[in-house]
Amino acid sequence: MAQNHKSGGLSHEKVETNNFLMIVLILVVLLVGGMVEIVPLFFQKSTTEPVPGLKPYTALQVVGRDVYVREGCYNCHSQMIRPFRAETLRYGPYSLAGEFVYDRPFQWGSKRTGPDLARVGGRYSDEWHRIHLTNPRDLVPESNMPAYPWLEKTSADAGSVQAHMSALRTLGAPYSDEEMANAAEEVKGKTELDAVIAYLQVLGIHRK
Repeated sequence: MAQNHKSGGLSHEKVETNNFLMIVLILVVLLVGGMVEIVPLFFQKSTTEPVPGLKPYTALQVVGRDVYVREGCYNCHSQMIRPFRAETLRYGPYSLAGEFVYDRPFQWGSKRTGPDLARVGGRYSDEWHRIHLTNPRDLVPESNMPAYPWLEKTSADAGSVQAHMSALRTLGAPYSDEEMANAAEEVKGKTELDAVIAYLQVLGIHRK
């Protein structure tokens, strides 16, 4: 005569029929997996130390980066060259984690309505960028990029840049006291267009 044996401990049936237990176990698995995959990255030199030649953004470039984020440029432009031949042939060397140690937050992106900008620094002149940002179709007739004519008419924000750089220094950017003291003066008299161009012109120049 067959006997029924009740299994003790955690069984598939117990887990699958108890919603709360299922949620707890899923969270435990995600926590352990995240620790195993993510925590070691905080201790690897390749992800925590800057690549040779990388410098933190100047005051004007910090303001330009803020304008870049404010205008949503990351929605159409990535800053991450993947290690595929088609990408390296078009954009240059693939991106490394050490290139973004001073980016808070990074602008990797995932959508490319427009081209990747990780190595755009020095590729075009300041005047080219000025025309392109004011009205892209003056240079590329088929472009669907919006125009940003107000950037040239808007003064760059010199009042908050020192506080922003102070926060970046707290997070690891090696700004000197002199750079901090001269930050507002560097931005004074510049337009937002000047700032964005200054930011774009340093993207990827340390690794061509």
